Amino acid sequence: MDEKLQRRVQRYGWDRAADYYEGYWAKQLEPAQQCMLEMAALQSGEQVLDVACGTGLVTFPAADAVGDGGNVLATDISEAMVESLQRTAGERGLAQVTSQRMGGEDLSLEDARFDAALCGLGLMYFPDPVESLRQMRRVLKPGGRAVAAVWGHRDSCGWAEIFPIVDSRVSTEVCPLFFQLGTGDAMRYAYEAAGFAKIEVARISTVLHYDTADDALGAAFVGGPVALAYSRFDDATRDAAHAEYLASIESYRDGERYAVPGEFVIARGEKLG
Repeated sequence: MDEKLQRRVQRYGWDRAADYYEGYWAKQLEPAQQCMLEMAALQSGEQVLDVACGTGLVTFPAADAVGDGGNVLATDISEAMVESLQRTAGERGLAQVTSQRMGGEDLSLEDARFDAALCGLGLMYFPDPVESLRQMRRVLKPGGRAVAAVWGHRDSCGWAEIFPIVDSRVSTEVCPLFFQLGTGDAMRYAYEAAGFAKIEVARISTVLHYDTADDALGAAFVGGPVALAYSRFDDATRDAAHAEYLASIESYRDGERYAVPGEFVIARGEKLG
């Protein structure tokens, strides 16, 4: 798939998902985000970059960690995500948070500006994730660290059938290599290719809890990366896709509730010199 087209699909897809993302995913992503923040070990007064910030699920805890004397610049390819984050920052009185629409592989920022760069579950959407890591390294100060989380191995993520289910109904190629970075030592290799040192990698298992089938469907179809493709479905196509997806997670159902397994990989690297 053409990289420019893939970025356009990501931009408008996440614009469409922005109103639903936090409601469906805030709790589900907490284990990865908490691990990220622990590995980042942010300090009061630091300058932080949050790449692929979404609605601010990582941005705002980072802002709390750096305090009034620090700053967090939140960037995302989706204008709707950036606008949502900035509204929330204003409502919370977080003057240390600024935001800007910006792609992760082309950071229009000066060199050696930040103490830390974060990317919470965004890296696997980039056509060139190593280039994004190189960009993060470039804008870090010597001794700065980059921490990123991705979804893990496909076989460890019980919801993974969402992509072929959607692609079989409308050609999207929304993220053709979604699980690549979660496989084996791929994150370590990506960090090494980007020039990082002192690389640490953690792999953690999780469970995505949904109280009802509607919650599971909402998270899969309207709150995530397939939202743009899903918006093109007619009612019959939606009903068929819903039924196929629920069948794919049927083994994780207990009564009305679902407990779907998942896995995260979190990596940390430092910029030396």
